[in-house]
Amino acid sequence: MVPPLALVVEDDETQRESLMEFLREEAFDVVSCVSAEAAELVIGGVGADLALLVTDHRLAGLGTGVELAHFAKVRFPSLSVVLVSGDYPGSVPADVRFLRKPFALGEVLGKAHP
Repeated sequence: MVPPLALVVEDDETQRESLMEFLREEAFDVVSCVSAEAAELVIGGVGADLALLVTDHRLAGLGTGVELAHFAKVRFPSLSVVLVSGDYPGSVPADVRFLRKPFALGEVLGKAHP
């Protein structure tokens, strides 16, 4: 059985590594990048094989997590997308879960906060 694929888009190395480690422990294969532009290339390359996108709102490069979430959901409406940020980004696309930092890692997958 092939593990589900997750994409983590976070420009803070510590937070990115923490999310990646957590998702690997939860049996995901994980790909990561630091910008929305790089993430769009990954999404285009892996397509429907992607099961989960976790993105920060503020990223390296020109794009934002909100823009990336919208890009991903237009192409793959059933994709699970989680947007994280230290502050509310103003608007969150439909069917995108928002988590305010700091959050418990389990919340990314909808697990109860301990």
